[in-house]
Amino acid sequence: MIEALKRYYGYLFEDELLEEIEKIGVYREVPEGFTLIDIGDYIKNMPLILSGAVKVLREDDKGDDLILYFIEQGDTCAMTITCCMGDTKSEIRAVAETDTKLIMIPVQKMQEWMHKYKSWQSFVLQSYHERMKELLEAIDTIAFLKMDERLLKYLRDKAMVNRDDLIHTTHQEIAHDLHTSRVVVSRLLKKLETDNKIKLQRNNIKIVDL
Repeated sequence: MIEALKRYYGYLFEDELLEEIEKIGVYREVPEGFTLIDIGDYIKNMPLILSGAVKVLREDDKGDDLILYFIEQGDTCAMTITCCMGDTKSEIRAVAETDTKLIMIPVQKMQEWMHKYKSWQSFVLQSYHERMKELLEAIDTIAFLKMDERLLKYLRDKAMVNRDDLIHTTHQEIAHDLHTSRVVVSRLLKKLETDNKIKLQRNNIKIVDL
């Protein structure tokens, strides 16, 4: 585990902190689609992602999800940090976008490391800043972009976090993430294909214009 930590976090954390993470962190491997954090959970651990990606979703009063942002290797989730520090229930759902490897850090270490390690303090604050920027971007996307523009942005984001211009998904899964209907998604995908932005394949979408 220490080698993976050094590979993805060595440039951020000093050796002493890396050794502490290795000592108390719990290594986990979760499959695509696995729910790491659910709405209403009390969060006892904070994830550090070693490989893979996680999508963070918000639920409306009807129980439908809306994707907020993705987190990937070298990242953590700001909403998790907020819940950990405040001992409050989670208001988001975090689901593995791909098979993911991560280290779970006990919440009681959060504040201790904030005072003990400048690098940890900087990491937490920077992570919070980045997630807040992505939340604002998600709001702008919903408020100002047309659905076809939202769809293309979503597909490009998935391609980026998966590091693959070929996306393995279904129209229904996309509709779920974008809080719309499968019929709308299918129609707009056809339009994007006509515009030479994507190429549709069976249960796959190739991004032509990244």
